[in-house]
Amino acid sequence: MQALRTLWIRCHRWTALCLGWVLVMSGVTGSLLVVARPLDRWLHPAYFVAVTPAGEADARSPVSLEALRQRLAGEFGARASFTFAPPREPGDTLQVLVRAAWRGTLYLDPATGAEQGRRGANEGVVALLYGLHSALWMDQTGKAVLACAALSYLVLLMTGAILWWPRKWPPSLGVAFGKGWTRALFDVHRTGGVVLGLALALCIATGAYLAWRPIGGWITWLSGEPRTAAPALPAASGAAQASAAAASLDELAARAQAALPEGAIGYFLYSPRLDRPLAVRMRVPDDPHPNGRSTVWLDPRSGAVLAIHRWNELDPGTRVNSYIYPLHTGELGGVAWQAAVAMLGLTLAALGGSGIWLWWRRRMARRRTGRMARMGNMGRMAE
Repeated sequence: MQALRTLWIRCHRWTALCLGWVLVMSGVTGSLLVVARPLDRWLHPAYFVAVTPAGEADARSPVSLEALRQRLAGEFGARASFTFAPPREPGDTLQVLVRAAWRGTLYLDPATGAEQGRRGANEGVVALLYGLHSALWMDQTGKAVLACAALSYLVLLMTGAILWWPRKWPPSLGVAFGKGWTRALFDVHRTGGVVLGLALALCIATGAYLAWRPIGGWITWLSGEPRTAAPALPAASGAAQASAAAASLDELAARAQAALPEGAIGYFLYSPRLDRPLAVRMRVPDDPHPNGRSTVWLDPRSGAVLAIHRWNELDPGTRVNSYIYPLHTGELGGVAWQAAVAMLGLTLAALGGSGIWLWWRRRMARRRTGRMARMGNMGRMAE
């Protein structure tokens, strides 16, 4: 029995030492992001609050997306791609994500199209935190590492529960602060892991899903349902293809709005390529995803609607994103759940930090004991 317990201890310890640092970093950066985003908006209103007052902007016609596209193509090149994010609330700016030689976000007045500021893709505290939290600043490699770290947490949760499991019930869940810091940290590590283990598992599992796209594909495969794919463009004759011109963005936006009249445009994903369909993500009232997961697919040449994919009709691996994303960020439950998510992130960091500190203390104590034993042996030999 003791040999089996030693095995669980070693499994718990070395799993934590190998990948626990990733979990600690994820917890800290996740908690900071909950606070950093509203703080960023408060500290930099020029990026997020339109110069034109909300009442005056409502009385005007919104700026033409086609005019903006032409202006931005003149600055960033004809091959540049743009994602337009219309204002969510009255008084918000219109944001444009630019993918060209320069990558970043433009913040525009939605009434006039005047630029109020711009940020590079990795500029600002929020962008740096998000890059570290979502991909360790290593793109797809970092996302895979995060998925492995999430799997390692399941090992930590299982082995930790086995090591904690009491012989007598009810178990003691208290923290003994009067017996020194080492004992207090041990109790915090043990009790915190047991009491909040499942809640932390939910946060970590949802984060792994968002970080690594293959997980969504596996969910769909296990369900046995076909994967929802973008529609194919209708074939065009050689003469028509040679003379094809892109439809106006304003016309495309109007077609998307008419296809889902109960929704609002969340993201208009423009690409200069005419050989693939154009996507407009829509926010419909029954979709819990704050950015909207319903998509209207359009022919960029004619503006014809090719397909309408409502969020609740997507394949299971994609459909579940509408719940997982706001659950992970805390937006699903408002301020209360956002505060809970921030606290869970700090708890994850505290569990990892306390575990590493306890391991280091024990390691140093064993080294001191070994040195003292060797010195004692040398003293006896000298006698």
